[in-house]
Amino acid sequence: MNQTVEELITFFSTPQNIVITMHRDPDADALGSSLGWASYLIQKGHAVTVISPTDYTANLAWLPGIEQVLIYERAGDQRICKTKIEEASLICCLDFSVLSRLKDLGKVVQDAKADKMMIDHHLEPEHFAKWMIWDTYAAATAQLVYSLIREMEPGAAVTDVINKSMAECLYAGIMTDTGSFRHANVTPEVHLAVADLMLTGFDASRVHRLIYDNAPLSRLQFLGYVLSQKLIVIPEFRTAYMVLTEAELIRYNSSPGETEGIVNYGLQVENVVMSALFIERKGEIKISFRSVGGFSVRDLASSHFSGGGHKNASGGRSEQSIKETVDRFLSVLPSYREALLSVD
Repeated sequence: MNQTVEELITFFSTPQNIVITMHRDPDADALGSSLGWASYLIQKGHAVTVISPTDYTANLAWLPGIEQVLIYERAGDQRICKTKIEEASLICCLDFSVLSRLKDLGKVVQDAKADKMMIDHHLEPEHFAKWMIWDTYAAATAQLVYSLIREMEPGAAVTDVINKSMAECLYAGIMTDTGSFRHANVTPEVHLAVADLMLTGFDASRVHRLIYDNAPLSRLQFLGYVLSQKLIVIPEFRTAYMVLTEAELIRYNSSPGETEGIVNYGLQVENVVMSALFIERKGEIKISFRSVGGFSVRDLASSHFSGGGHKNASGGRSEQSIKETVDRFLSVLPSYREALLSVD
């Protein structure tokens, strides 16, 4: 890490054309870490373009600097994105470790002549980057960005290198990826990083409110429908799951952001160890998995649903029908029964 930081300090000592990108369907960590890193690099005199493969959810539209983010899947932005990538001297890849997480943008980044830099905390990275700031023990990519900035500015006060807007972005990433500091990935280092960021004077309660308490009435009504009509519990496997069809999403006029976090409600049921959410949208099934304790949903997702992520928070996808996908999930549960029942 020290050698990498020294190389980066040298590289960033002259102005660069930099592209920053993140995984598809970006969450607060992907966007927050990217915008925080972009703000730092701009502050150091570099030309920076932030590109998201797909659009972001409405509850993240307040993040400082987000109005400058280009969306690759938008027809009007795609040509500009390709030009910026062609002109870049460095492409920073944040909060993902395999290029397939970029959707259609992945091939463009892969073929680009620019050097790549990865900042990420997910398991089993592809080795496509010249520089890797990678730590699976980090709670969030935003935490890694904070640590990198501090290492690149030894001896400087946090308020001299991180301003209030940058701190808001990084805090949003750390807060959400730790489940508001509830998950097992919360370490003393997490709290120390947050304490440092708070010295900039941003309002932590405001960030929480804008992300979690800023939903339209339709989202709450939709959530009520899901919990009352769609939540299924299988006690013998300590598992809860929910299935949302495209027709149901249309009926409730539900945007992608309105399903964010719903999977976590399954874990609030007594004695449930794993929760899964299946969403049918645009001919594809997106699956979210969450677990508690020692049960790894990452192993299940990677083995059966072309997915991955973290031990207690993972995702997957399926090109089968919604019924076939759910049936496959139910069919593999018996092989995980012992592991599910053994969780304290």
